[in-house]
Amino acid sequence: MQRADGGKIRALVVDDEESITQLVAMALRYEGWQVETAATGREALEKIASFNPDVAVFDIMLPDLDGMQLLARLRSAGEMFPVLFLTALDSVEDRVNGLTAGGDDYVVKPFSLEELIARLRGLVRRSQLTLAQHPDPVLRVGDLTLNEDSYEVERAGEPITVTNTEFELLRYLMRNPNRVLSKAQILDRVWAYDFTGKSTVVELYISYLRKKIDAGRVPMLHTVRGAGYMLKPAA
Repeated sequence: MQRADGGKIRALVVDDEESITQLVAMALRYEGWQVETAATGREALEKIASFNPDVAVFDIMLPDLDGMQLLARLRSAGEMFPVLFLTALDSVEDRVNGLTAGGDDYVVKPFSLEELIARLRGLVRRSQLTLAQHPDPVLRVGDLTLNEDSYEVERAGEPITVTNTEFELLRYLMRNPNRVLSKAQILDRVWAYDFTGKSTVVELYISYLRKKIDAGRVPMLHTVRGAGYMLKPAA
């Protein structure tokens, strides 16, 4: 895999267990990726500023900032690269918390290295769409626009701030206007894996988008009972 500009994919691995960072970094370098590592949240912030990663792996239990606090700082600063949480916390609640904090995937320790790499590949594919595949980076449905290059979303000219996962969900909906998309289709496209409680996560993110896209306006995002969700121009 390569970046859209032909360069190497850049990955940041953040974990306070050196054996894990070295193992994951070695595997990603074998894939041909450029890799940096960090052992703390503050070190990760410094690396992100200088390295500008395309994707990152965050341990949740870090010695200073935890992974979710680290991600919250990044999202508030406008950093939208995908993040995979790697953690020993394995309850459904922990997974939902990780995803709703703005994470894009979640892998529990002990983990399969092959599965981790496959999930990272999937995150990069979804975030590194080339201009050759999509000559016009701006998607339009009614008065709603989404710029795939700048990650800017607007409705009727008013900017709307979204998280990376919300952006991916909205992009999928906007590429399929006036089409009912099932929860299973959305999970496969946006999260690319299954876990217990998955329907709750889809519903949660749909509700997040509704509050941002439809609040005080004619609704565009519709629930089709028993079938799924559909985005269509405001009537």
